[in-house]
Amino acid sequence: MASKPQDPFFRSIGSLAEETDRLPDEDEERPESGNKPPGETGVVDEERPIHEIESLCMNCEKQVSTLVVELPLKALYDAKHFVLQGMTRMMLTSIPYFREVIVSSFRCEHCGEQNNEIQTAGQIADQGTLYTAKILNRADTNRQVVRSATATIFIPELELTIPPKGGQLTTVEGLLRDIINDLSVAQPLRRIQDPPTYGKIDALLTRIHNCLGDNENGGPVTVTEDGEPIKGDEPVKMVLTVKVDDPAGNSWVEFLGSMADPKWSLKTYERSRKQNVELGLANPDEETREEVLAKQVSKIDAPLTAGTVQKLTTEQANGEEEEERERLQNEEIFVFPGICSSCGGPLDTMMKKVVIPYFKDILIMSTNCDRCGYRDNEIKSGAAISEQGKKITLKVEDAEDLARDILKSESCGLEIPEIQLVLSPGTLGGRFTTLEGLLTQVYDELSEKAFARNDTVDVKEDRQAFEQFLGKLKAVMTASIPFTVILDDPLANSYLQNIYAPDPDPNMTTELYERTFEQNEELGLNDMIVEGYEGDPNQPPTSTTAESGKTTP
Repeated sequence: MASKPQDPFFRSIGSLAEETDRLPDEDEERPESGNKPPGETGVVDEERPIHEIESLCMNCEKQVSTLVVELPLKALYDAKHFVLQGMTRMMLTSIPYFREVIVSSFRCEHCGEQNNEIQTAGQIADQGTLYTAKILNRADTNRQVVRSATATIFIPELELTIPPKGGQLTTVEGLLRDIINDLSVAQPLRRIQDPPTYGKIDALLTRIHNCLGDNENGGPVTVTEDGEPIKGDEPVKMVLTVKVDDPAGNSWVEFLGSMADPKWSLKTYERSRKQNVELGLANPDEETREEVLAKQVSKIDAPLTAGTVQKLTTEQANGEEEEERERLQNEEIFVFPGICSSCGGPLDTMMKKVVIPYFKDILIMSTNCDRCGYRDNEIKSGAAISEQGKKITLKVEDAEDLARDILKSESCGLEIPEIQLVLSPGTLGGRFTTLEGLLTQVYDELSEKAFARNDTVDVKEDRQAFEQFLGKLKAVMTASIPFTVILDDPLANSYLQNIYAPDPDPNMTTELYERTFEQNEELGLNDMIVEGYEGDPNQPPTSTTAESGKTTP
């Protein structure tokens, strides 16, 4: 992803800092905010990169409101015009590889109230974003984090979820420090009133301190025991995963080096209707897609009225009704009640039939538990077992090939020779996605397992080599280098989209082959009974062997 051309109104922070240093200091010439006459606005100098505007201090207003009865009229007038004013500083800047933002900082010199906030200067993105960063060493804790007011932050290792609040520009370490400060405020009171909650929060704070490498008093440690500064590649004591989920797409997590950073990933997703309603993009009173579909199905199932029969002949009516039924057949979703394998609670498994052009019908099954959050997706073939296996080879040359639809069944293996990636059958289960989506799932699975444990001397070199492999996989995910994808499915239940269909694809070859006896044995086809069901039940049934094709008693 290339950085956008620099906007004259939203320049980089570095250029703004250089321009600020060149400007003369005008603080002595500028009157103090508390001594300004009533009604005078703050300083807004277009030549200065940072704009200063007087604004009301809400903390001072609360204090003055409690003294309204006690103060005389002139004292109250003076308080409202000379005490309630703070200073808001605003800076318009752009973050490389992200977008334009407005950084604002408020401070009141009278009561000490201060806060910082960041707002996006653009519009809501077309898709939501999910940024994931693995925190393995000290350099990872310095990653910048832009958090919008609609972003939710997850840290799975700590079982911690931070709900949306005001926008913020910080780092991963700053984010963890804010968590410590927010949770530590009421700890003395919890220790007396609610000891169990105090113990749980204290254990969580201890784990965060250990991850940051703080001392016994909770303070940061910047030098080693020998007095040397701590290096950026110094591993943290506890590996963390920071996920920033923003349905508005206005949050960001910094990558190190380039977007091929193996410890950083970005996913985009389509927002749900609930998220669109929360963002104000959808009317909560409008009918949902499911409600519209239900009305269409009810119209089809309803009998034809006398007025309709007068307009249409019986054959036309039956023909249109059958066509409408066939059109909505694939939209039907079957729901099966079941029990969650994780928490034992009730859940529903949904199944839907999907027709893939120039291939066959498949069944997509999805399970989602509302109680514990367990999710599972599975793809099954809706056709008979093929007589031959299939091997598909695709040469990927540009990013357009990553958008091809791909169906990888449970029996399919995947190979990318250029980076020595080999996935045996059964890995990732059945998946129906795009080629980019499948490679992203492979990356997520491998990175999660590789970075799940802390560093030791014995495995440090192995993990560095694995990080290099993940860097190559990142290059493949963005089609930065040409590569070859090989799908080998003995059951021929896998599919890779031919964008030239029905004509042959010049970059893709398909090969049919006879399965070996060992493959049939693994699939359970050698002992499958296919004949003799109508015969004598006392007679032993016949079975089919794959190699000879003959039936044996």
